[in-house]
Amino acid sequence: QVQLVESGGDLVQPGGSLRLSCAASGFNLDYYTIGWFRQAPGKERERVSCITKNDGTTYYEDSVNGRFTISRDNAKNTVYLQMNSLKPEDTGVYYCAAEPRGGHCILFAARRSYTYWGQGTQVTVSS
Repeated sequence: QVQLVESGGDLVQPGGSLRLSCAASGFNLDYYTIGWFRQAPGKERERVSCITKNDGTTYYEDSVNGRFTISRDNAKNTVYLQMNSLKPEDTGVYYCAAEPRGGHCILFAARRSYTYWGQGTQVTVSS
């Protein structure tokens, strides 16, 4: 059974850090394009970062570039999103998504580009 499980969400003060995890079962994440999305209350789900299959090229949206880092641990079949210098506008439910097709992350910006989704983890940035 293909499954993605996110974890690591929490309440954190502005300027703080969190590391989100996306653990896969039933398939090898190394062979998938992985995206991290977030959805704030009342807003559309938006992608924040992506890592390509095989060569692991990373991509970040402007809103998180320089603050977030996506990485993959093939031994643990897990993708991480390290989030630093968090801002209140980073608040939302964070989802990881996996897609078996390859290519540049620009091709995988839309929610509909991904086949598999996790259930999400809540991140709240507030003082």
